[in-house]
Amino acid sequence: MAIGSAQEMLIGGSWVPSASGETFDAISPATGELIAAVPQGDRGDARLAITAAREAADGWARLTAFERAAKMHAVGDIIASRRELLARTLTLDQGKPLHAEAYDEVDELVEYWRMAAEDAKRLGGELPNSVSAGKRVMLVRRARGVIGVISPWNWPYTMPAELIAPALASGNTVVWTPAPTTAFCGIELARCIADADLPAGVFNIVTGPGPVVGDEIARNPGTDGVAFIGSTATGRLVGQAAAGKAVLLEMGGNGPLVVMDDADLDAAVDATLTACFLCAGQSCTAGERILVQHGIRDQFVELLGAAVTERIRLGDPFDPATTMGPLNNEPVAAKMDAHVSDAVNRGATVVAGGQRASGHATDLYWQPTVLSDVPADASVAVEETFGPIAPIVAIDSLREAISLTNAGPYGLLAAIFTADLQVGLEFADRVRAGWVNINESSNYWEPQLPFGGRAGTGSGIGRVGGAHVMESFTELQTVVITPDRRR
Repeated sequence: MAIGSAQEMLIGGSWVPSASGETFDAISPATGELIAAVPQGDRGDARLAITAAREAADGWARLTAFERAAKMHAVGDIIASRRELLARTLTLDQGKPLHAEAYDEVDELVEYWRMAAEDAKRLGGELPNSVSAGKRVMLVRRARGVIGVISPWNWPYTMPAELIAPALASGNTVVWTPAPTTAFCGIELARCIADADLPAGVFNIVTGPGPVVGDEIARNPGTDGVAFIGSTATGRLVGQAAAGKAVLLEMGGNGPLVVMDDADLDAAVDATLTACFLCAGQSCTAGERILVQHGIRDQFVELLGAAVTERIRLGDPFDPATTMGPLNNEPVAAKMDAHVSDAVNRGATVVAGGQRASGHATDLYWQPTVLSDVPADASVAVEETFGPIAPIVAIDSLREAISLTNAGPYGLLAAIFTADLQVGLEFADRVRAGWVNINESSNYWEPQLPFGGRAGTGSGIGRVGGAHVMESFTELQTVVITPDRRR
C-alpha cells in the first residue's frame, strides 16, 4: 500500500468511500509521515452498514458451526500470509517496535481466529429435565444477530479480534468501527477478513469519529449487542447509548503491582519492566502504580532504575535494537507530562527518565520513567496514566496494599509478588479485581481465559477471552418438546 494513498470502508461486501467523500489523515506517530487518507464515515455510513449486517444475519446464523469455523480458519491463514505487511503497518500506524512487539501481535492475532473457529464448534446447549414425564427440553444457543464492535488503538489487531472473531464464529454479523488513530491498521485487518469470502454484509467496517460512528452503532436499533474496549469515560457513554441491548464493556484499569518484602526482587523487577513499558505503558493492565513494602523499597528502586537504563531502549520502532517506541497520540503524551509534573511537585523523585525525549522524528517519544517517593494520592497513582512510567508508592503492609487497591475506581487486574502463597491468596480474595496474578506481571494474560472488570467498578462488565465471550454474543432459547400422544 502506497504511503498517503486513499482508503475505503467495507459495507455490504463492497469497498466504498464515505458517503460525504470526506477523509481524515492517518499520521504515523513513529515518523510523522502521512500514511493514508482514511474515510471519515458518519451516521449515514454506519446505518448503511447496520442495514447490510441485518440483511445478512439470518443466512449467516443458519450456517453450521463447522461452516463458519472454516471461514474463521481462512481469515487466520490470510493473516499469517500477510504477517510482514501487517506488522509493518502496525509499527507505522500505532508505533510499536517491529521486532520487539509488532510481529508478536500479528502472530497472536492468527491464534484469535483459530481459537474462535474451534470454540464455535464446541458451543453447545443443555438438556435439562422437565417436570412432566415424557417431555423433553432443549436449551439451544442462538446468535443475537448484529453485533456492533468499538475497539481501541493500543492493540489495534488483537483487541478487535477478540470480539469480532467469536462474534462471527458464533453466528452473528458485525459492524466494526476502529479507533481513528489506528484506523489504517483496522482497514488492513478488514482486508484480511473480506478476502476470506464471507457473504456480503456479514462483516463491515466504518471508519470515523467515535462520538459519531461509534455512537450510532451503539444506539441504533439495528444492532442487537454492543462490544466495547477502551477508556472508562467512553465506555460509560457507550453503555448509556446501548441501553436495553446485550452489552460487553472492557474498560480502564489502574491495578497495582505489589511487591512484598519477601519477594524475589529480580523476578519482581523483570515483571515491572513488562508491566510498565510493554506497548510504552499504553495498556489497561499496565503497572500503573508499584506498591513496594518499606523494607525492600530502596533496593527495589535501585534495581529497577538500573534495569530501565540498561534494558529499555527507546528509539526508531523499525530498528531491531528498539524495545519501546513512541506514544500513539498527543493526548496520551500530554497526560504523561501532567502526571509526572504533578508527582514531582508533590515530592516524588525522578529515578530515570522524567520527560519527553528529544532528537526523534516526532514529539511523541517519552523517556521510560521511574518515580520514587510517589504520594499514594498523586494523579499518577490514582488515575490511568497510560504511558511508560513506574510510579513507586511505599506501603507498610498487605492490609495497606489491599486498601489502596480497593480505594480506587477501577477493578480490572492486580498483581502481587510474595514468597508466601497464603499472602498472595489473601490478596486475591480481598481485592476487587477481575484478574489477579501472583508472582507474575500485571501485563500477563492468556487469551483463552475470561478477562474483565469486577462489578461495581469502572473497569466494565462481561468477559472477553476464548469461548467465554460467546456467552455475551449468544442467548439461550428454550425448546420444550411434547411427544405426539395419538401414538
